[in-house]
Amino acid sequence: MAFTDASLTALRVFREVAERGTLTAAAAALGYTQSAVSRQIASLERAAGAPLLERRHDGVRLTPAGRVVVRRAASVVDQIDATARELAGLPDEHSTVRFGWFASAGAGLVPQALVALRETHPAITVVTREGSTPALVRALRAGTLDLALIAAAPPFRPPDSETPALELRTLAERGLCVAVPATHPLARGDFVDIADLHGQRWIAGAGGDKVMGVWPGLDERPEIAHTARDWLAKLNLVAAGCGITTAPASLAAVAPAGVRILPVHGGPSEQRRLMLARLPGALPQAVARVAEALRLAAVEAPALS
Repeated sequence: MAFTDASLTALRVFREVAERGTLTAAAAALGYTQSAVSRQIASLERAAGAPLLERRHDGVRLTPAGRVVVRRAASVVDQIDATARELAGLPDEHSTVRFGWFASAGAGLVPQALVALRETHPAITVVTREGSTPALVRALRAGTLDLALIAAAPPFRPPDSETPALELRTLAERGLCVAVPATHPLARGDFVDIADLHGQRWIAGAGGDKVMGVWPGLDERPEIAHTARDWLAKLNLVAAGCGITTAPASLAAVAPAGVRILPVHGGPSEQRRLMLARLPGALPQAVARVAEALRLAAVEAPALS
C-alpha cells in the first residue's frame, strides 16, 4: 500500500490525534471508538511505511515522519473542506481565521478585539475556541488553528520543542495580581504586600492545574479552600468571601462587584507574557488583520502597578 492510497478519513483522524495528544481524546472528539481510531492510525502507518506516533504513558508524540504527515495532512484536509464550501456556495475559506485563546483572555481581550475587527473588516470570519497552552500549540502544529493567544511564565521557554519553532510575538508583559473580596483587610490599599499573603485561604484551579490560583513561590503549604475550573467561578467565589486567588491584571475591568484585583509588592516579580503564536511562513492577510486587532486590544488593556 502506497501513501498515495491513504484515505481522507485516516488523515482527518491522524490530524485529530496530533492535536488532542491522546487516542482517547481524539476518539471522543470525532465520535469514534478508540479501537476505530487505532485502526485508522495503523492503516496510515502502513501506507507511510514508518511509525507516525510514539506511544507514551501520557499520550502520543509525533515521530519525524509523523510531523511531515500532519503538516501535509492539514493542507490536504483544508483544501478538501474549502472545495466543499465553494461547491456549496459558502464564503471562501481565505476570509476565515481559526483562532485559539487561553481561558482568562476570553473575559475581555478577545471579545474587545473581535468587536473592533468586525467594525474595520466585517468580511473576515473568526472561528474561535478556548484551550490550554499545550492544547493550542498542538492545534497549531496540526493545522487546525491559524493563530493562538497563549500565556507564558518565567523563564519564558518556547511552548514546545518541535521544529520548526513557532513564531511568537509578545503583546504584553504584566505582573501577576491577586483578587480579593472588597471587604477583606487586604483590599484597603492599592496593593498587597507579599508578606500579607501568608495564612490566606486560596481558590485554586481544577483538574491538573490546582496550583493555578495560588501565589507562585509561596513559602508555606497553601490552604486551598475551593477549586474551580473557570475564571468567573473563581472570581464569584472571591466576591462571596470564600478566599482569594491570583488573576491577570486584564480581569480588573470585568471583575464582578465585590472583587478588587490588586498588584503584589515585595518579593520576586511574577511577570506573565501574553503572546501570539503561529507556524512560521507567510502570513495570510486575514490572519494578519486578526493579529493586529489583538495587538491593539492588548495595548489598550488596563495595567495595574
